[in-house]
Amino acid sequence: MITKTTTFGGALLVVTGLLGFAAPGFMGMHLSAAHNVVLLLSGALAIYFGLIATQAAGRTFCLVFGAVYGLLGLAGLVAGGTDYTFTIIPGALVLGTMDHLVHLILGAVFLSVGWGWRATTATPPTR
Repeated sequence: MITKTTTFGGALLVVTGLLGFAAPGFMGMHLSAAHNVVLLLSGALAIYFGLIATQAAGRTFCLVFGAVYGLLGLAGLVAGGTDYTFTIIPGALVLGTMDHLVHLILGAVFLSVGWGWRATTATPPTR
């Protein structure tokens, strides 16, 4: 589940980052060049943890990534200014309501996968 989630989530972030250069207002999000670069880097990192890293590293990535994106979404909704806009880098990285919702969903998905993962052992259970 970790492999599928990180790989698919990473691919989705990469596609969104690329699409953001062509359509900055895609789905009502604020996809500036800086935001697109962050999406591309996050997506590439997620794909790496989905395809190359160990399951334990993938779990840790899901927990950290989910917490960061979830907190970013929550911070945007709580501390956002007018119309819930949350400025990280003035004029370059400004997030809106749809960005916050997407970040909350990403955070919830990655956290639930990270928390739900259980390490399997090579030894059979005792009776």
